[in-house]
Amino acid sequence: MTTNRPGCCSPGRAADAPRAPGDAVPPTGPVDAAARLVRLEGGWFRMGSEDAAAYPEDGEGPLRRVRVGAFGLDPHCVTNARFAAFVRATGHVTDAERYGASFVFGGLLPDDFPPTRAVAAAPWWREVPGADWRHPEGGGSTADGREDHPVVHVSWYDAAAYCAWAGLRLPTEAEWEYAARGGLEDRPFPWGGELRPGGRHRMNVWNGSFPDHNTLEDGYLGTCPVHAFAPNGHGLHNMTGNVWEWTADWFHPTWHADGPREDPAGPPTGSARALRGGSYLCHASYCRRYRVSARMPNTPESATGNIGFRCAGPADSRS
Repeated sequence: MTTNRPGCCSPGRAADAPRAPGDAVPPTGPVDAAARLVRLEGGWFRMGSEDAAAYPEDGEGPLRRVRVGAFGLDPHCVTNARFAAFVRATGHVTDAERYGASFVFGGLLPDDFPPTRAVAAAPWWREVPGADWRHPEGGGSTADGREDHPVVHVSWYDAAAYCAWAGLRLPTEAEWEYAARGGLEDRPFPWGGELRPGGRHRMNVWNGSFPDHNTLEDGYLGTCPVHAFAPNGHGLHNMTGNVWEWTADWFHPTWHADGPREDPAGPPTGSARALRGGSYLCHASYCRRYRVSARMPNTPESATGNIGFRCAGPADSRS
């Protein structure tokens, strides 16, 4: 297993030959899947950022007016319980299970955990045999008791397969950012301009000094339940922090600068898909990607302990 990028936020696997998502997946899943979505009316909004402290290679800018049509979005990420129902119904085998290993944040492993290969540019990431969605920290761990946490160690292909089974899809980057902003303009967070308004924690990110000491001021070391923090103005939980979320779009750092402004999607082809939202590992000292405009690429085969997803669908669904 090799990585294709430094991977400080989420390491990635080298790209395989492209394959179609949802192969051999039944076309219908739970009958109430669309009914769970929150209806978003859409409209024009200011997408992107001119934040001087952002990351030029990520292509957050330019700040631009974009319009999305009405759509529905999951109020939170797909949970372990929901993904387990999908696997029971379809027999789906995730990419992490096929590879036999996945990437785990070393701080979640016990002190006596056997040595495993680390990511050279980000040694806090460990390639752990047996790590997958059922065993988030490797073969000796279990997701039991975390049924309401977001499923992790899922690739883009795994996420797309789940969406196909549920009769839904992944959101575009534009839809995701419109939803994450919660009706606010030019604010870095779903709730406004301050990271901790009134000293209150509003998302699950790293507190303390990364990667050696987490004060747990927000209550969590790894993932948290999908409803753990208050929703934004659209009624959506954890649009930033907790886990990175796959989107439908291919990633490109500049393609969108001159791209379409109404219901935009990513370029028609690419080698990496776009992720949004940051994760429980984000910290201002090395990664401020816990903002609504932040984005990151990773290959669609990649799976780590801080990547999940939520589904989008028709606007006529009801929350």
